[in-house]
Amino acid sequence: MTLIVQKYGGTSVGSPERIDAVAEKIGKFRDDGDDVVVVVSAMSGETNRLTSLAQEITEQPIPREMDVLLSTGEQVTIALLCMALKKRGYAARSFTGGQVRILTDNSHTKARIKEIDSSLMRAELDQGNIVVVAGFQGADDNGNITTLGRGGSDTTAVALAAALDADECQIYTDVKGVYTTDPRVVEDAKLLKSITFEEMLELASLGAKVLQLRSVEFAGKYKVPLRVLSTFEESEGTLITLEEETDMEDPAIAGIAFERDEAKLTVAGVPDIPGIAYKVIGPVSEAGIEVDVIVQNAAADGSNDITFTVKRAESDKAKEILDTIANDLKAKEVTLDRRVCKVSLVGVGMRSHAGIASKMFKALADENINIEIITTSEIKISVVIEEKYLELAVRALHSVFELADSPTGNEA
Repeated sequence: MTLIVQKYGGTSVGSPERIDAVAEKIGKFRDDGDDVVVVVSAMSGETNRLTSLAQEITEQPIPREMDVLLSTGEQVTIALLCMALKKRGYAARSFTGGQVRILTDNSHTKARIKEIDSSLMRAELDQGNIVVVAGFQGADDNGNITTLGRGGSDTTAVALAAALDADECQIYTDVKGVYTTDPRVVEDAKLLKSITFEEMLELASLGAKVLQLRSVEFAGKYKVPLRVLSTFEESEGTLITLEEETDMEDPAIAGIAFERDEAKLTVAGVPDIPGIAYKVIGPVSEAGIEVDVIVQNAAADGSNDITFTVKRAESDKAKEILDTIANDLKAKEVTLDRRVCKVSLVGVGMRSHAGIASKMFKALADENINIEIITTSEIKISVVIEEKYLELAVRALHSVFELADSPTGNEA
């Protein structure tokens, strides 16, 4: 008998009709003799609706009470799904995160899972029940309801799969799996049959929206086989695995990720002295602003330009901080450019394939796209370019690295 943990996102359970369809899909696994634990998100739009209600009351809701409020979205879904399963003759029981003893720290609205007591779920499975769990939530040592942050249902599913030593964790969403890039930008993007955790981590951190980054980290840490599938179309989806393909003909690049909401800040003309990078970046980081790509250029006259990127939504705040300390830094000027984006190539094959960077740079040069910043790691190359060239750059790179689906439609 196989134990499967399945997670269905908000669009998958966005209406009573869709919940019925999910129940039908779960029932087929039960008919095949599988034990099934199901994690569900709130119905699509529900978390936003609840957040808006809170903001109508107060501009700064208390985090503890926000957790109490937002956790109700998933409770609606688990109850409705159990009703749909029982209507079809399947034994099913719903549980909140606290009821299945998902123990978290007390960081309200962004809690981290500390441990899970799987005994209740195992007892229910032993009785032949389908276990339906509210995603995105748990409880702290004092019994307070906590939530895991946006996208936390993915993390809930992977954590339960780890605790139960499940055979597979299946994440059902509105796409068929992980593609070489966003199919909305490149129509012939290829659906990948498999990808390594390492590659998926990079893609998720660089803008790919298929899986929440924390869930991939969790799955990799506890060696949980993770599969991404579509709720609405039959497909084997994409298996995320620890195993690397060994075929010498495997492509060097697994996929292309991109982020639109980038902004670039430059602090020009600061003295080229030890510690200057910390004096520039430190105050920004201390304000809770995540700094991404950083480049430092020293000039012959002993001055230094430090350029870095942040999320566009936080760029004005970062600029204000830098303007405040500019005189102390002896900076000539501080500039902000909100019209940039980041495009990244990812692939474990980079370790054994030479010339990836030069091929990337030539492809962009052929399209007259100027590269403003470059950053690399062992399996990643990222460039910052003007946002207006984003889709052109992604299509050009997808073509040059021959990532398109084959004419026969075979998956790679």
